[in-house]
Amino acid sequence: MRIMGLDFGSKTVGVAISDPLLITAQGVEIIRRKSEDKLRQTLARIEELIVENEVSEIVLGLPKNMNDTVGERVEKTMEFKGMLERRTGLTVTMWDERLTTVAADKAMMEAGIRRENRKEYVDQIAATFILQGFLDLKSNRKE
Repeated sequence: MRIMGLDFGSKTVGVAISDPLLITAQGVEIIRRKSEDKLRQTLARIEELIVENEVSEIVLGLPKNMNDTVGERVEKTMEFKGMLERRTGLTVTMWDERLTTVAADKAMMEAGIRRENRKEYVDQIAATFILQGFLDLKSNRKE
């Protein structure tokens, strides 16, 4: 059993999956779509990944504003959460994703990835940070 982390954006969804022991998160892929409202193929791909990786739970990044308010992005993310729950039957936990994209960008900068290439990976790395934060919290609660 594994946990899936998702970074839901307007045209992409970054995907990360935990190891079977629920200790580490690994980036898997970025699902891209042509239009913000075209989610059928995105949901189908997420379902495929759930089956392939024996996922039992999903963690979805919640894009709150820095001042802790919610905006249009949060509303769209909550709609996506409902779609995921209905379609997969899995529990979807929301995770505060503030600064994950900034952290992902910084990690790529430190790794020497050129600026023009960072957009290609940022959502997948952000999903990894979302999931890793969740896994770390779970691990600390057990101890």
